[in-house]
Amino acid sequence: MSDLTAISGARIFDGQVWHDDAALLLEFGQVTAIVHSGDIPSHSERIHLDGGIVVPGFIDLQVNGGGGALLNEVPTLEGIRTICAAHAKFGTTALLPTLITDTPEIGRRAVDAGQAAAEARIPGFLGLHLEGPHLSLARKGAHDPALIRPMTDDDMAQIFHASAVLPNLLLTVAAETVPPERIAHLIQCSAIVSIGHSNAPMALVMESAAAGASMATHLFNAMSQLGNREPGVVGAVLQHGGMSAGLIADGIHVDPATIAIALRAKTGPARIFLVTDAMSLTGTDATSFTLNGREIIRADGVLRLADGTLAGADLTMIDAILYMHRVIGLDFDEAIRMATLYPAQAMRIEATHGHLGPGSVASFVHLSDAHAIRSTWIDGAEVFRA
Repeated sequence: MSDLTAISGARIFDGQVWHDDAALLLEFGQVTAIVHSGDIPSHSERIHLDGGIVVPGFIDLQVNGGGGALLNEVPTLEGIRTICAAHAKFGTTALLPTLITDTPEIGRRAVDAGQAAAEARIPGFLGLHLEGPHLSLARKGAHDPALIRPMTDDDMAQIFHASAVLPNLLLTVAAETVPPERIAHLIQCSAIVSIGHSNAPMALVMESAAAGASMATHLFNAMSQLGNREPGVVGAVLQHGGMSAGLIADGIHVDPATIAIALRAKTGPARIFLVTDAMSLTGTDATSFTLNGREIIRADGVLRLADGTLAGADLTMIDAILYMHRVIGLDFDEAIRMATLYPAQAMRIEATHGHLGPGSVASFVHLSDAHAIRSTWIDGAEVFRA
């Protein structure tokens, strides 16, 4: 019995090329082909979209919360389910719920919840991002300084356990807190190591990269900056061709001119990709929430602690894409790749994610011609319709 479905009636962007008068063929949660509308197999179930465009589903590697749930506050299966469902409404079809610096007990509960989410096949769940607690106090940002600490052997054992039970694991550490020899050990368990909340000099970041660190967390934010005599974390990431970097493109965390300069300066093949750094307020009308016992206020599209420190972002992935297209001036195709292919490459899952080609997951977004979300599909099933 065939499970073949043909999606037609919209222009299709496979991640590289646009297809007109075509159909996206799906079977058992995967893409099998893109064919001319006249070549749709007769035995397929046909779904006709009323215009607009189809693009690969968005991938967000830094999502603290959504739908009223914050992973730090609700480190449970239901918390992860709520977060994934909230972001699906904005086109995100794969995400890493992100736990920021917290107690070892909360860390263990988050990993257990992640394991349960993987076993339950929660739509959109890609794995976990553990952002801390092994960070630099000098670049703590909104992380609670009382909870930041060095990495111990027990922490290493917990990370090895997490990598064994999760489909993907991303770790943000400071280069001066977790030395290269530790990073090399972490890489052995298939974790992706990102440098963030770090005041390290460029030379140390380069040593971390040589040990296997391949990413930077929210470029320009909570890291040593590019200077005339010391390039810092920013300079190391832009210079090193093997380090990708997440970017919060909301016009608040990074000035648009700085974004444009960074895009021109980044040495490849690794790329800059988009993240939301979203908090629990995404998809809600709430005006505040609590993190580690501290109130964070939402006002004018910004999230801040009482002292004015930025605390995550009030951002969705579709808004980040449109900011890159409309404000920064990127071609729409490239802005889409920054939310699809490039994060997939950073997580080394580009064989199956970040594009719509044979063998890829059948996760995509149907947008109107004006780029509004009309529906979101994950693994061949519609999970949201506007």
